[in-house]
Amino acid sequence: MDKQTVREAYKKYWLENGKRPVSVYAFCQQLNVPETEFYDSYSSFDALEKDIWRSFFEATLEKVKGDETYRNYSAREKLLTFYFMWVQQLRENRSYILQQKDQYLVPGLHIDKLEFFRAAFYDYIRSLVKEGYQTGEIKERKFISDQYVHGFWLQALFVLRYWIKDHSERFEMTDAAIEKAVNLSFQLTSSNTLDSIVDFGKFMFAGK
Repeated sequence: MDKQTVREAYKKYWLENGKRPVSVYAFCQQLNVPETEFYDSYSSFDALEKDIWRSFFEATLEKVKGDETYRNYSAREKLLTFYFMWVQQLRENRSYILQQKDQYLVPGLHIDKLEFFRAAFYDYIRSLVKEGYQTGEIKERKFISDQYVHGFWLQALFVLRYWIKDHSERFEMTDAAIEKAVNLSFQLTSSNTLDSIVDFGKFMFAGK
């Protein structure tokens, strides 16, 4: 079995049983394949679940990068497009995600399951930030620029958690939240607003 086949079979098991299989052996018995075929792709269910989240990201990125219009977008427009497409990808797997939603709604519990996704997302954001520097959309700041990726990661978590709890028609509220969050992040990283906040923080700290 290739990795995609394993991922789809695992998600199907969750959808039908509401929990992970009791063991790799039991999972493979249901699939009528030797246990070794699972280990050819993944070392454990944890590794498999991490890769499922990375696959959501990679499928989204493949779609947006395959669009010629996307290539001509600004960094802000590219991130907006990514989030809109990512939410569409998540919608196709909403039942699976909602069965495990507690892992993504509670701060601090996302680190493990989203580890592979986070690493891939960081690489993507670094490339967008670099584009932003070149076009002037994002201001390069000493000591702060390296932290931009962490802020955008928190933004991605915000989008995920908002979408999980969104009950609006066609998730229209999530689309609005994405637009507001992205616009705010680029206002902060491009204008003098962030510089003013930092300067004020320095002043307050020095006064103590």
